[in-house]
Amino acid sequence: MASFEMNDRKKIGLGLTGFGIFFSFLGIIFFFDKGFLAMGNILFISGVALTIGLKSTMQFFMKRQNFKGTISFGVGFFFLVIGWPIIGMVLEAYGFIVLFSGFWPTLAVFLQRIPIVGWLFQQRYIRSVKNLPMTVTPTMTCMMYHIVQSLLEHMLLIQRNLPVQHLVLISEV
Repeated sequence: MASFEMNDRKKIGLGLTGFGIFFSFLGIIFFFDKGFLAMGNILFISGVALTIGLKSTMQFFMKRQNFKGTISFGVGFFFLVIGWPIIGMVLEAYGFIVLFSGFWPTLAVFLQRIPIVGWLFQQRYIRSVKNLPMTVTPTMTCMMYHIVQSLLEHMLLIQRNLPVQHLVLISEV
């Protein structure tokens, strides 16, 4: 029972996680501002670490089934820091979905119990969306790979000052 009580460390962790989500949202609103996005990621990860503990955080991110999401999230953060925020956010979003896909049912139950918004999530059409499987399939992974590959090729063309029409020629070689 002691692990469920709310101590000061967990309160600070939840606050940091909330600020991390807020800064990430601001970074997206301000056209993928890499400063806000990087700050949001740092606050989010440190907030999760404070909320559930450092050992539990390391165990969560290093689980075999979460390894693909951890690598994707880390590579996305790297792309974000070096100045490619769109590619970084795509990779981080994929990593976030892979890492936290097991928490979606818990989140759905929580959203249904919120007084005003809960009524919306209890409607028949929203509940049918909730029952869809939230696992990452090989098709989604392949699609994500092609999206990131085309974004990288486009970024290389922009750096070389080539017109976008050359994208087809480079990808066919």
